[in-house]
Amino acid sequence: MESEERYGNFIDGAWAEPLSGNYMPDLNPANEDDVIGQFPLSDSRDVDMAVQAAAKAFPAWKGLSPARRESYLERFTSLIAEQRMTIGRAICREEGKTLAEALGEPDRSVEECRFFMGEGRRLEGITLPSERPGVVSVAARVPIGVVAAITPWNFPFLTPLRKIVPAIAMGNTVVFKPSNYTPHSAVLIMELLERAGLPPGVVNMVIGQGSEMGDAISSHPLVNGISFTGSTVVGRRINQAAAAHFARVQLEMGGKNPCIVAGYKNLESAASQIVQAAFAVSGQRCTAISRVIVLSDQAKELESRIIERMKSIVLGDGMDPKVSMGPVINTKAGESIMEQLEEAKDSGARIIAGGRRRRGGGFETGFFIEPTLVTQVQPEMRIAREEVFGPVLAMIEVERFEEAIRVANDTNYGLAASLFTDDLEKIYLFQKDMESGMTHVNHGTVTDSYMPFGGVKESGLGPYSKGSTNRDFFTTLKVNYTKLA
Repeated sequence: MESEERYGNFIDGAWAEPLSGNYMPDLNPANEDDVIGQFPLSDSRDVDMAVQAAAKAFPAWKGLSPARRESYLERFTSLIAEQRMTIGRAICREEGKTLAEALGEPDRSVEECRFFMGEGRRLEGITLPSERPGVVSVAARVPIGVVAAITPWNFPFLTPLRKIVPAIAMGNTVVFKPSNYTPHSAVLIMELLERAGLPPGVVNMVIGQGSEMGDAISSHPLVNGISFTGSTVVGRRINQAAAAHFARVQLEMGGKNPCIVAGYKNLESAASQIVQAAFAVSGQRCTAISRVIVLSDQAKELESRIIERMKSIVLGDGMDPKVSMGPVINTKAGESIMEQLEEAKDSGARIIAGGRRRRGGGFETGFFIEPTLVTQVQPEMRIAREEVFGPVLAMIEVERFEEAIRVANDTNYGLAASLFTDDLEKIYLFQKDMESGMTHVNHGTVTDSYMPFGGVKESGLGPYSKGSTNRDFFTTLKVNYTKLA
């Protein structure tokens, strides 16, 4: 089933064809014969038009009161709630996750947008008594200007809104570059913003392939800040381009998230939460649990309970209500995952569950990989150190808790980490010593809508997103001294 419908960029309040005249197909990962539509292959000229439109719109948008800006976002958020099922089905078809997972995106978006709207009213400044008589000293928060939002494909509706909505709530204008793997979800966002009556130029969207588009946006002299979610390799490149013209960055990058199990009685609960955190969205989440580091006295029991839980996962097209895990995003990603599994076996690791690409019986038109558990993994192996970004869980056995902490920290990443234990001292040491932006005790790696989100080392740079820390990225301080007559 092929759609010849063409979609455009959204620049200065209008839909526009790419100046190159070229388009690319958007494919359903569960059925690559299903073409969702044709989307722009834009270039630096389109980027410049979008940035110029955002710069032109900034003074008027900045001048609106927070309450007036919030009124547009209230209408937008209401439209998300009204269109929940349409949005969910579009995400499921385009990204490949199950419909239940896909519906979580508009649902979570509504909650987070409401918080972000309020943040636009909570831009507290600083007022201090002056050293000089008759002088009032005030530091106020002001928007930074044009913000670039560069987003990935795994949460194609929710992640863009975590950048776009706080940006405009705090008075900035936006140039939005979505993943070229999931452009239709981005178009839906723009259509809803258009229906909400957002003034022209406040949010602009350009669609195209990653490197050329990202470079053009990151290096544009009128872009004052870049909020990016994606790989560490691309994040480093964006940071280098931004530094050349002193643009600030908010980078959310890769993870190799550990889960330590040490002296926890309820291994059934631990296994259940580990499996959910490892294989949700086919393991294609930056916060997915990727490594289980378990003390040897509980390793065999935990292993068997994880395998038992994995057996309940039903692989297939996410539109099927019986399915609990969909395909990986595309053939390129699938082949990379299978290559890492082969390398792990060659290095001495053992695949004891899953590990195969499913073929036949409805699996021929997508890249479906079974949920996979790899044991006998050593800390120096690639599968223990590098992000797989797929349905693969590596298990590492250690003898002591101190060793577990050391192994957990022994990567270049530091996004999320989890611990299952009944020992309060271990909890204290874990939260103190883990080199991680977020820690979770006795549950998976689920985050709250209103808490800051971010990582350390090669997992993050710049202010954390989502929570109140967003204001440190989307605004800057202006210090004003006034001598009273």
